[in-house]
Amino acid sequence: MVLQVGNEFPEVNLKYVPYDAANPEACGLPQVLNTKKDFAGKKVVIFGLPGAFTPTCSAQHLPLYVAQAEAIKAKGVDLIVCVSSNDFFVLDAWGKQNKVNGKIIMASDANGELGRATGLSLDLSKLGMGSQRLARFAAIVVDGKVTHLSVEPNPGEVAVSGADSILAAL
Repeated sequence: MVLQVGNEFPEVNLKYVPYDAANPEACGLPQVLNTKKDFAGKKVVIFGLPGAFTPTCSAQHLPLYVAQAEAIKAKGVDLIVCVSSNDFFVLDAWGKQNKVNGKIIMASDANGELGRATGLSLDLSKLGMGSQRLARFAAIVVDGKVTHLSVEPNPGEVAVSGADSILAAL
């Protein structure tokens, strides 16, 4: 299945390390983000990207969401979730480097469950990045239902999945 507007967002368990404002440099214990339970009754912006610390993701995708997080939440969004194929400790470190500071949940799809369930996975093995990477996308999910979805035709660009596009769609 390829995820589409109108679909229920598939139930998967993603993992993340929660931000601890009292000890921001600590490496905490991973928690589970269940997309069915934790998205229920909420408006969620979820954006996926091929990899933490990669050029486009680090220069164009995540930083703009961090900069626009307050504006996105002002539109009634309860959760902003960044998901990547990296493990949760890598995503935690990347979030710290980008001063996410709890504005965005940095969730791991290291086993490719979300990519398979949504049909939004990429084979980037020719680039040495593995065969189970997420496509670059952004979605608005309201009470578990996809109300907006933008998938980048070129995973090396942020043209339709960036924070400005999501703000316009909200």
